Amino acid sequence: MELTQEDRARITDSAHKIQSANDALAHVDPNKIPDIDGIQECLENADKTLRGVLRSSQRQPIEKKEAVVTAECLMI
Repeated sequence: MELTQEDRARITDSAHKIQSANDALAHVDPNKIPDIDGIQECLENADKTLRGVLRSSQRQPIEKKEAVVTAECLMI
């Protein structure tokens, strides 16, 4: 699936926001957030998926399964 310039901008913006959230959590006492490790893992997986979509968007179609996994993870 080919991404439009707008799609690429939105995905890039989302990836940056996810990285920012993950970086911010690194400075919070882990005892104050239940399952912080799971949350950070979810954010890292979402970031990897979005960046993978950006890399592969011009080479091959995006797998719907990847997007669903990321969306489910973010619904913690």
